[in-house]
Amino acid sequence: MAAPPAYSLIATDLDGTLLRDDDTVSDRSRAALERAARAGARHLVVTGRPAPRVRPLLEGLGSTGLAVCGQGAQVYDAGADRLLWSVRLDRELAETALGKIEAEVGQVYAAVDQDGVDGLTLIEPGYLMPHPTLPAVRVGRRDDLWCEPISKVLLRHHALSDDELAAIARSVVGSLATVTMSGPGTVELQPCGITKATGLALAAEHLGIAADRALAFGDMPNDIPMFDWAARGVAMANAHPELKAVADEITTSNEDDGIAVVLERLFPTD
Repeated sequence: MAAPPAYSLIATDLDGTLLRDDDTVSDRSRAALERAARAGARHLVVTGRPAPRVRPLLEGLGSTGLAVCGQGAQVYDAGADRLLWSVRLDRELAETALGKIEAEVGQVYAAVDQDGVDGLTLIEPGYLMPHPTLPAVRVGRRDDLWCEPISKVLLRHHALSDDELAAIARSVVGSLATVTMSGPGTVELQPCGITKATGLALAAEHLGIAADRALAFGDMPNDIPMFDWAARGVAMANAHPELKAVADEITTSNEDDGIAVVLERLFPTD
């Protein structure tokens, strides 16, 4: 009888991790995930992207299971195309947090992800999407960002680095929101206390898989809570130094199939 797999749950970030820089998943990575699945492991996407921006990628992967979206604020059932769980960011708190940040750093440019499986990404004048391939709707003024319930706010500054903006935001926002940095040009405000680990833990409980059976892959500081929750965290070679510092292992980059390199070792050819 074959030995059980070392891990029953494989949690992967998308941008900079599973996805190549052109937003595709390589054939090698697909094959490695399929090999792990045949051995009994479940693959769970855990991403900052909201559910509507994840749906096409899940369809491309042939996934009809769960996904953790919106930095942990959404647990999405791809097969049923519905949210099993979601947390909204209070719009008044978001506006207050923005005001506190701008009092420190001057003007920032903001965008929001609306809640729900069909929620839009709205961007105010001056905001540039860090992923130009992702659909967004430009609104005429900031007040228009708050027209519907939201799951998070995305921030950019014309001069400050992401690290600088995130640090200042954390220092002034307090309990109004959780501040994360999830990629180049992507500093975010999400509901207070919500992280990727929040959604991952809920999804894993739904699947009946414990944290000590979970393997996580990521590339940015917003993946740190996921690494803290999982039994083992693997950072990509292109990962932010903060994530590398807490990783159990560093693999090759997203462009060099870093996830496949690890999975091929843990799940030998069947």
